[in-house]
Amino acid sequence: MKQNTINSAIGAAILTIALALPSAASAQPSRPPQLPEPVKPAGEYQFRVAPARLALTLQQAQEYALQHNRTIENASIDVVKAEAAKWQAISSMLPQVSSSVDYSNNFGYKMDLGGFSISMPAYASLGITTAMGFSGAQIVSLQVADISRRMADISLHKTEQDICDQVRVLYYSALVTEESLKLLEKNLESLDKLYDMSLKSVEVGVAEQTDADQILVQASTMRNTIASTRRSLEMVYNSMRLQMNIDPSTEIILLQDLGNLVNAESAAELASEEFDIERNYDYRLLRESTELARKQIALTGWSNGPTLRVYHQYNTRKYFSDEARMNMTPPNMFGAQLNIPLFTSGKNYTAVKDARLAYRKQLNTLEDTELALKVQHRQLVYNLKSALERCQTQKQSVEVAQRVFDNIALKYEHGVASSMDVTNSGTSLIAAQSNYVQALMEMVNAQISLEQLLNR
Repeated sequence: MKQNTINSAIGAAILTIALALPSAASAQPSRPPQLPEPVKPAGEYQFRVAPARLALTLQQAQEYALQHNRTIENASIDVVKAEAAKWQAISSMLPQVSSSVDYSNNFGYKMDLGGFSISMPAYASLGITTAMGFSGAQIVSLQVADISRRMADISLHKTEQDICDQVRVLYYSALVTEESLKLLEKNLESLDKLYDMSLKSVEVGVAEQTDADQILVQASTMRNTIASTRRSLEMVYNSMRLQMNIDPSTEIILLQDLGNLVNAESAAELASEEFDIERNYDYRLLRESTELARKQIALTGWSNGPTLRVYHQYNTRKYFSDEARMNMTPPNMFGAQLNIPLFTSGKNYTAVKDARLAYRKQLNTLEDTELALKVQHRQLVYNLKSALERCQTQKQSVEVAQRVFDNIALKYEHGVASSMDVTNSGTSLIAAQSNYVQALMEMVNAQISLEQLLNR
């Protein structure tokens, strides 16, 4: 299904990066070889002390989210509830035992039977009833409960997959933004150097003040972009903290870089992989829902079907007097009751017909979804291949734009290029860098979308 993992924080980051971002193919940042702090499983009513910092690889970040994300915890609770509902359906067909205690006192009253009388002393009675009930509806209800448990289990795995994908996109977005910040600062350093040279040229009278002002404006714009990108990076980290259920004060350190994570060869192999629809969580969930609609037909039909009840009763009395008395209550009694509805005025027929129509609609939805998923697979493969090609092209474009900018800057230092040439080449470099970043994120998103569809 369509990837829906890019949240507002990532959107804000990409919009900011689109203003001015250098190539992510430059030198990779070095990070301390620090391992993450031990993660304690979140228990019920357990309060965790917020760590000061967490240094995580992508896999460790995903595992941390799987352990602490509240959405996953709620999905796990749904699985437990579904299992409990299944056992409730099973227990309804098992023997049910109940007991009753009774005390009666007639205050010495004696029953007159004409020629003689019978004493009715005070007594206490104990009754134990064991009963079992059977019906087709109970058996179908058990099958329905089992389907619901399987659906809850599939939903749990789908939720885990969604959370891992969201953490992955956020991890990539943070890496792209961090790398871009470093290269933006490098470009700003070059502009400041050119501005100082321009001022010296103005002082000796070989350049106009407007030339220096143009470079100053471009450097100021770059500073604003750097500040805005830093704020966007913090938004990405905040989104990651939400997904991983981390305290806002915790510093997150990423131990991997894009060079280790983004692999064009693995993405190309993914595009050639066959689509096994049975592995897709959305399809499996809808198929179980269709089976549930089919069972609903049987459940509706058996709701007015025969029911059999078998029971055994044991009764005993304790009299509080030695007077003659009459006890007509048998100590043991066994019984069976069969209830067969004979006429329901067509109510059951119309209910079953409605359930059949609902099942037919569900079958149509399943077939449409199967076709849509196959079409979506073809589209996602096309998107990934296109993103790979565009990313490669934009990477080459950045390299060319960087060489042009460096060449113009060198010529400007020697007085054979104008400040306008520097501004134009800098603008071209910024546009190339922005296009490359967008192409890189498109490739990452296309790869994650396809992996989610394939359940990789």
